[in-house]
Amino acid sequence: MEERKACWGARDEFWHCLDSHAEDAAKCEKLRLSFESLCPQQWVSSISPRRDFLKYKKKLETEGFHPPEAAGKS
Repeated sequence: MEERKACWGARDEFWHCLDSHAEDAAKCEKLRLSFESLCPQQWVSSISPRRDFLKYKKKLETEGFHPPEAAGKS
C-alpha cells in the first residue's frame, strides 16, 4: 500500500510539473525518473497514455469536437 502511495505521489508531482512546464518538459526530468523508479514498469506504461487521454477528454469537454478541415475530403 505504501509503494502504491509513493508511486501515485510521484505521478502526481510529475504530471503537475508537465502541466506547469508544457513548453519545456526537460525541466521535469528528475520527477519523471522518480516516477519511473517508484512505479512498476507495467503501471508506467499504462499511466502515461492515460494522462494524454484525460487531457484530450478535458479539451473535448471544454472546447467541443471540431473535425479537421480535410476530414472526409478525397
